[in-house]
Order: sequence, then C-alpha cells, then structure tokens
Amino acid sequence: MRTSHIAIPSPAIAVVGRHNSGKTTLVEAVIAELSARGLDVGSIKHHGHAGFDIDKPGKDSYRHRAAGATETVVAAPGLVARMKTIEGELECRELVASMPGHDVVVVEGYRKSGLPTIEVMRSGNEADRSVAELFARGAREGWSLGEDFSQLAREASRGDASEAPADLRVKMPDSNTVAVVTDIAEAAQAGKAFGIPVFDINAIVAVADFVQAHYARPKLTVVIQAGGQSRRMGRSKATVPFAGRPLISHMVERMLPVADELVITTNEPDNLAFLHDEYPQAMLRLVTDVVNRRGALPGFLTALSAASNPFVALVACDMAFASPALVAAEASKMAESEADAVVPVNKHGFEPFHAVYRRDACLPHVRQLVESGCNRMQELYDRVSIFPFPQELVQRAEPMGGCFMNANTPEELAMLEQFYLER
Repeated sequence: MRTSHIAIPSPAIAVVGRHNSGKTTLVEAVIAELSARGLDVGSIKHHGHAGFDIDKPGKDSYRHRAAGATETVVAAPGLVARMKTIEGELECRELVASMPGHDVVVVEGYRKSGLPTIEVMRSGNEADRSVAELFARGAREGWSLGEDFSQLAREASRGDASEAPADLRVKMPDSNTVAVVTDIAEAAQAGKAFGIPVFDINAIVAVADFVQAHYARPKLTVVIQAGGQSRRMGRSKATVPFAGRPLISHMVERMLPVADELVITTNEPDNLAFLHDEYPQAMLRLVTDVVNRRGALPGFLTALSAASNPFVALVACDMAFASPALVAAEASKMAESEADAVVPVNKHGFEPFHAVYRRDACLPHVRQLVESGCNRMQELYDRVSIFPFPQELVQRAEPMGGCFMNANTPEELAMLEQFYLER
C-alpha cells in the first residue's frame, strides 16, 4: 500500500524540578500509565553535563566514532539508535520536532524550553522546601508568575540578608507552569492561589489524566465525503480515475497517516466496497446519509454522527491535494485554543471542507439546524466558537499549497491530475 509520508508533530510537556525532587520517578510512572492506556509516548531527558556519552568503549559503534565517524546508527530488529556529534546543544523544541508521530512526548528537564511544565516539589528535598516557601510568599504577596520572586523578596526585605533567599529564579514555577505535583502543603496552597492544578506526589493516575486530557494528541476521525453521482462530473467522483487509480483510493492514502479512524460518507457503499480489500489494516467504514436531503449540513450531520473520536476532520473526495499536515496543525490548534472548530479562512471566506471540528460541541447544533431545514455551514458557525486558521498558518503547515482545490467537472479533474503528476 502507498501512503503519504508526513511528519505529524508530537505535542510535548516538560516535568521540571530541582535535583532530587523526584522528576525521574514521576516521569517513569506517568509514561507507564499513559502507555498502558494505549498512547504512543516519546520521552526526552535533559543531561546537563558535558561529555555525556551513551556508547561504551569496546563496542563496534564506539570504535566507528573513535575512528572519526560524526554520525553512527546502530540498527537491530525492533530497535534503532543514532549517535551524532553536534556543535553546542540542541534546543528542546528542535528535539521534539525531530520526534514526530507520538501522541505525547514527556520531557524531563528543559525548564527554559517554553513548553508547558509540571513543577515537582518534594518535602524530602531541602531545595524544594525553600522554593515552596518562596512560592507561598509570592502567592500571599500577589506576585505574578514569571517575575523574579527572589528579587521581589529582597526588595520586600529591604536588604535584610537573613530574609533574602538565594536567586532561585530559574528554578521557580513561572508563567509556563501548568500543574504542581507536591507533598508540601505550602506549595499546594500556593499553586491553588495562583489557579494552577495541584496533584499529590503519589497521584500518578490523576497526573496522567491531566496530561492526556490537556496535552496528548486528541484522537482524530477523518471523514471523506464521497457522496455519489455528480451531475457535472457525469459519474461518481469517488470512482473517477485519477493518476491511474480511483480518486477515492488516492484520498484514502493521503489521509490515512493522520487518521485514528477513517470514515467515508457515501450513498453508493456497494461500489466502494473494494476499499475494504484494498486497505484492510485501515478498518475504514462506509457510512450512508442519515438524512435523505442534499446539502452541506445534512452531510456534516452524517459525518459527526459516524465519528467515534472527539475531533473530526472533514474533507471532500474531490480535494485531490487535501493535506494531512494541515489537518494535524488544525487539530493541534483546536486542542490548544479549546475552540469548537478550526476552519481555514482566506479572502473568499471559510473553507469548511478542510477543517477540524469538536464532535460533542458541534453535533447538537448540527442536528437541531438540520431538523429545522438549514443546509448552510455558516448557520453552524454562528452558534459555535470558531478559530479562523489564517493563510500564513496554512502555508506554514502545507508549503506546497493547493489543498483547497477541488474538481467538479472532467476538465477541472484533468487539470488537477496534470498538476499532481508534475509536482
């Protein structure tokens, strides 16, 4: 089977704290819990010491590097390791970007990465207790997260060295802190005062719930709307030849890399049954219309009703350059913004058939609108929270462009096919 090879960015969250705060113990337990739930978890560990080496003298790979190789790959069935000599140190976001395709990457360390961070403070660690005291003082004094608490404490103490703590700025909770994990009562109270979720240091399931709900990649259903007979095309768009194969096969292969579930809405399921044999591992479903009426909203009602996942991407089967990378970027933005829909927008308006929707938020409105006789997607947009995805973000996700082009006639399809073959 041929599929589009794209790098779906992995969302990431960092676990930070001082030396001996319990970061590794927490990270290990959270990874185990998330993995047991079926999530694909990547991890990054920051090692602050120069000269760190994972290879061992005497091993063949070590000998390769000692001989002068700047990059060595060790490959075995089921496992691969890459060692590369670099100048300086890679930024955490560069490392995360090099690890696409995970449901979430859990990072240990890298406080200054700009990632959302979970702060760990353990009562058995003296440094954590000191930070907890300053954190609690900041809450009482009304200081803002991200400020230099140690400097504010010095100013408040008016130079009294006995009350002014050492500079703990880089080791304090800050504006990137999204949760506090602690068994120190002062730290827990301060976190709540700052409006930050607080978890007990042993509440692994609760921490994993938090990471999964807010930072893991949400499961995505991709719905390809295939319809049936097209008057202007003169035949079914789904089965019309495109680059030597049915157009629907081309669309399935484009969207599979980003789909946790693939649904095709069609009023000719028997004619598309060959897809089950062509893509047995995809477990795709062919779904017929729930309402016997043409229109964008009735078709969307079928799509949302059929979807099993919280996020639903909608594409039309004649959008030959529909972009899985754009769909992934839209889904990521929706999780980040908590919008009900992320819809591309340009000078012509919204592009509803290359957008991502939140199923539970949109389905009740769509059902009500369809029952009242409405057909236009704009009717839905007036009722839900929309994040307009601007052209600069579209181009960043899909530099090749063309993802909104569709074909309604044989002539338009021929032009798309020629464009596709020349790319």
